Amino acid sequence: MRTAGAGRPRLTVFRSNRHIYAQLIDDRESRTVAAASTMESALRSESGGDRAAAGRVGTLIAERALAAGHKEIIFDRGGYQYHGRVKALAEAAREGGLSF
Repeated sequence: MRTAGAGRPRLTVFRSNRHIYAQLIDDRESRTVAAASTMESALRSESGGDRAAAGRVGTLIAERALAAGHKEIIFDRGGYQYHGRVKALAEAAREGGLSF
């Protein structure tokens, strides 16, 4: 799947039953700019499969993206419905300062 806006990095989401992962990928340079997940030690002690955890991952990826100098991004939901944990992550990333 090609995404429009080749000049902006892409925020991809992967979710499993127990965890959620987010990566900010720069497709022009083929590298991961920032990443966050519920597998990290700071978030691992809490439940990783609920909307609150997805919101914390969204806030964390927004902080890391802004620190790397990226404010305008493309949101790639990875085929998942924009609902539940995916929506919670996206809204938290927007509240954290990212725009998409």
